[in-house]
Amino acid sequence: MFDVKRMNAFDSARRGGWSGRVLTRRVPRDAFRRVKLPWVPNLVQMSPADDAGGSGVAVPDSGTTVYDLADNCDFEHVEPGEYYLGTVNGVVKYGVFVDLSDDVSGLVHSSNLGGSYDVGDELVVELDEVREDGDVAFAEVALDEYDVERVEPASNDVGALGDFVGEQVTLVGSVVQIKQTNGPTVFQVRDATGIAPCAAFEEAGVRAYPEVELDDVVRIEGHAETRDDAVQVEVDNLTVLAGEQAADVREEQSAVLDEVAAPHDIDPLVEWPALEKLWDDLEAVAQRLRRTVLEGRPIRMRHHADGDGICASVPLQVALERFVAETYEDPEAPQHLLKRLPSKAPYYEMEDVTRDLNFALEDRTRHGQKLPLLLMLDNGSTEEDTPAYRNLAHYDIPIVVVDHHHPDPGAVEGLVDEHVNPYLHDEDYRITTGMLCVELARMIDPDLTDDVRHVPAVAGLSDRSEADAMADYLALAGEEGYDESELRDVGEALDYATFWLRYDDGGQLVTDALNVDCDDETRHHELVDFLAERAERDVQRQLDVAMDHVEHERLDNGAHLYRIDVENHAHRFTYPAPGKTTGEIHDRKVAETGDPVITIGYGPDFAVLRSDGVRLDIPEMVEELKDEIEGGGVSGGGHLVVGSIKFVSGMRVSVIEALVAKMADAEIDEELGSSAPLVED
Repeated sequence: MFDVKRMNAFDSARRGGWSGRVLTRRVPRDAFRRVKLPWVPNLVQMSPADDAGGSGVAVPDSGTTVYDLADNCDFEHVEPGEYYLGTVNGVVKYGVFVDLSDDVSGLVHSSNLGGSYDVGDELVVELDEVREDGDVAFAEVALDEYDVERVEPASNDVGALGDFVGEQVTLVGSVVQIKQTNGPTVFQVRDATGIAPCAAFEEAGVRAYPEVELDDVVRIEGHAETRDDAVQVEVDNLTVLAGEQAADVREEQSAVLDEVAAPHDIDPLVEWPALEKLWDDLEAVAQRLRRTVLEGRPIRMRHHADGDGICASVPLQVALERFVAETYEDPEAPQHLLKRLPSKAPYYEMEDVTRDLNFALEDRTRHGQKLPLLLMLDNGSTEEDTPAYRNLAHYDIPIVVVDHHHPDPGAVEGLVDEHVNPYLHDEDYRITTGMLCVELARMIDPDLTDDVRHVPAVAGLSDRSEADAMADYLALAGEEGYDESELRDVGEALDYATFWLRYDDGGQLVTDALNVDCDDETRHHELVDFLAERAERDVQRQLDVAMDHVEHERLDNGAHLYRIDVENHAHRFTYPAPGKTTGEIHDRKVAETGDPVITIGYGPDFAVLRSDGVRLDIPEMVEELKDEIEGGGVSGGGHLVVGSIKFVSGMRVSVIEALVAKMADAEIDEELGSSAPLVED
């Protein structure tokens, strides 16, 4: 007997299919057709009641439910003793033919009719007989009052479409992309188990079902087929669901998507109380990113173009690509839905946001995509980022930030949806973004763990972290066959490759250099050796030119101050860049003196700062200089010991002299450092 109780359509969403559903909303009927049905002998029929007037029409008790079958219901949804709405599709001398759905039709004999009907009229019927030749007979039922419930057939799971290739299938879900090709219109439809392409053809290059919009809830009937080794549904019929029917689907899917989006429960790679403070924040971001993929929204990933930024972005890119591939039937979905983009500046520049927004709007127009989520990595926490964020605020573009630079939480609050930063938990830059994002990637895809066990050490060495956990991370990398010198070479190779790639993400070149998702260990080591050797050669050439022009003075607090005009006394437009050149000079002076050292590399309108043994608090100095030097145009930021400042070129002398005065008053703290120890081959 057909179960007429309301069913939860998603109780078994990931275990093998939606249940049939009964809904109370009535919908208009489309065209109808008759089909032959199997013979069912000895049906139990309802006898005419005493008040049937001799017409043969049954009169049941009050409080009766009448079922309105959806157009794609078949004979499995018809049961003896239940009542159904039928629509007259033909009138003959001996009765009327009625349609209960597109696939279920039959005759109501005149002896079982209580009145006369025309084509298009509705009446309530029950199953009377299925004859041996397949013809179906119904009998009219006279009802004064009754409740009508809509019956929807069971739908297929996207995740199980591969089991139904060549068969008729039904999908119910939300439209997450509409792409018009030179042939069909392709609707990407999401249910609780995945996202599938559904191709509907009107005529070549013409939009099919133009009334359908993004985020509409639809029911699709068609055939599961394979195209280019992937499963897609060839659409026979598409219906937009509305009202309570759509709301029910959204509610039921949302509950399951929340469960699927939940991050994996993992243990940190190392025990570190400082990292544990940020764990809940990381889990919240992991859930948001997984949910973003499930909702069919693209992700645009912006990261600082340095070693730590690469260590943060590449594992996360691989984890998200794998999750996209798991979610979508379309094998090209990962490359269309995820973009990793390096940023040269230590903040989100208007040039970058304008480019990102332009591409996002073009993708929405050309490919029918939703606007993306912006994921900022090793960047994005400061006031300098807010103009770009305000530009995005005009559009539906959520912003998630994972960073370890000194933040301006009051400035970015209200503009970002998630913000992970160690400073927000009374920690600091020593927890690098790469360390954070390796754990974030593992929460999204724990199978990535063996590929990334060495990455936090590379991130820490690249960003000169003196974290308590560095020894543990180095030991973890050692278990993977890396000593400290080799890890530094990986960082140098990444830095060198990123410089020449400029605004390109580097693709497989970068993943091979970092040895994440690399399929050839030998190639990885050979590539790192080559790039690291080239980087060392170019650095030495730069220092051979620059070192003779380094100026030195001793500050009142006892620190050594070294200055270098990198605009005039270093090669331009080649590796290493001014920041790298300043850092290399600084490392050598720290090794040479063994005392607290500050190094400034400056150009016409910028200065790069490094410090060892001196508590500079560069973000605070920048804020003070903004107020003290009128017309200086000061901006910038960084950490306590690493940072950069911009200013107008005509005020360079005033800004740098004021900066040096603040450095002379800074506290000596020999535990603080930005230098990397020189490693001999």
